[in-house]
Amino acid sequence: SAPTTAPSPSTPAAATLARPAKVAKTAPAALPAKTGKKGKVSLPQTVPQEAPSNLPAKPMAEDLRAREIMRMQRDVARRRKRNLVALGARLSAFVLIPTILAGIYYSTLATPMYATHSEFVIQQAGGASPGGGAGGLGGLLANSSLANSQDSITVQRFLQSREAMLRLNSEEGFRAHFEDDGVDRLQRLSADATNEEAFGVYSKRVKIAYDPTEGLIRMEVSTADPQVGVRFSEALIAYAEERVDALTSPIRLDQMQGAQESYADAETKMMEAQERVLDLQEARGVLSAEAEVSSLMAQIQTFEIEIRQEQLTLESLLDNPRPNATRVEVARNNIARLQGLVAEMRAQMTDSQEDGASLARITGELVIAEAELETRQLLLSQSLQQLETARIESNAQVRYLLLGVSPTAADAPSYPRAFENTLLAFLVFAGIYLLVSMTASILREQVSS
Repeated sequence: SAPTTAPSPSTPAAATLARPAKVAKTAPAALPAKTGKKGKVSLPQTVPQEAPSNLPAKPMAEDLRAREIMRMQRDVARRRKRNLVALGARLSAFVLIPTILAGIYYSTLATPMYATHSEFVIQQAGGASPGGGAGGLGGLLANSSLANSQDSITVQRFLQSREAMLRLNSEEGFRAHFEDDGVDRLQRLSADATNEEAFGVYSKRVKIAYDPTEGLIRMEVSTADPQVGVRFSEALIAYAEERVDALTSPIRLDQMQGAQESYADAETKMMEAQERVLDLQEARGVLSAEAEVSSLMAQIQTFEIEIRQEQLTLESLLDNPRPNATRVEVARNNIARLQGLVAEMRAQMTDSQEDGASLARITGELVIAEAELETRQLLLSQSLQQLETARIESNAQVRYLLLGVSPTAADAPSYPRAFENTLLAFLVFAGIYLLVSMTASILREQVSS
């Protein structure tokens, strides 16, 4: 190689940098010739001039290394600055600008919504039924909030259902209120919106919460007009009262229906037994079998006493040595007549009469009919008592809605909450951006590896 010229002493140190020696151009090195497959000799191959040399590189000068390091540092700084600018642009485009737009919307464009609050509780009319067990755990929980938790949850689900929304729309114009031009475009319900879209607005604007510890149902209705919110709240509370009555009415009807049917059946059979007794009394001509028997027995006893008196008179006449034949005959005739009358009366009690029934049969039929009548009267009395018990139990099953906090019109809007909503929008956008950027970085790393 050609030698390098040394710098003159007058040249400054900065200008006397050692320049790398120029490598003389040499002819390409010849490689040994190769013989082909058929014995032909091919031309020798040459090393291209542009091929890198395998010789070790000369050490770089200190100032040149410093310049390279500075160049690399400036390149790193330039790339870092470019990356920071790109990051700032992405953050501005995907996080800051949407957050600012959300803040502007919530602060100036969003229609203010007035919240109407109300609270009510569902309670039972009475405690445990008199016929049931009032002691133990059932008695302790009879008047607690847990006893009516199922009804409260059912009412909560009803107020959050499409049925309540459709009824509120048909009676109070729910959709018409949120389709009004006074509501901003983002919160306004379109005129051709489906019931599902209307139900989405209903679920957002009507919030129902149930507190199982206190048994309270809290309701919040948000509307653009506070008076409309009060009207909607009162209508929903009325719907809840009707649903509570509908929940307990089948139970009360079932309890009362069985008792009323039993009482009606007992009353009908009692009337039939009464009619049977009256028919027997009219057919036999006997008002009371016991009275008839008592009357006959009294008459028989009277006639028997007269018979004994006549027998004593006859015996006294026969004691004379010369009794009076006429008087003796009269006494004997009286005794025979009285004995015949007594025999006829006794036969009247047991023998069949002209209508084919004896007094004993008539008495037996009347006694049976009267006994059945007494039994039916007793069953009727028991049925009446069961009916009263069922009525008491039915009244104890009644649930009613007690309004704790009445809906009142708000004088200041509760929504939108500009600061909270803007902060939430910032967190949402930042989270989405972070998630997307991390996913993209992971995918890029996986692809590059």
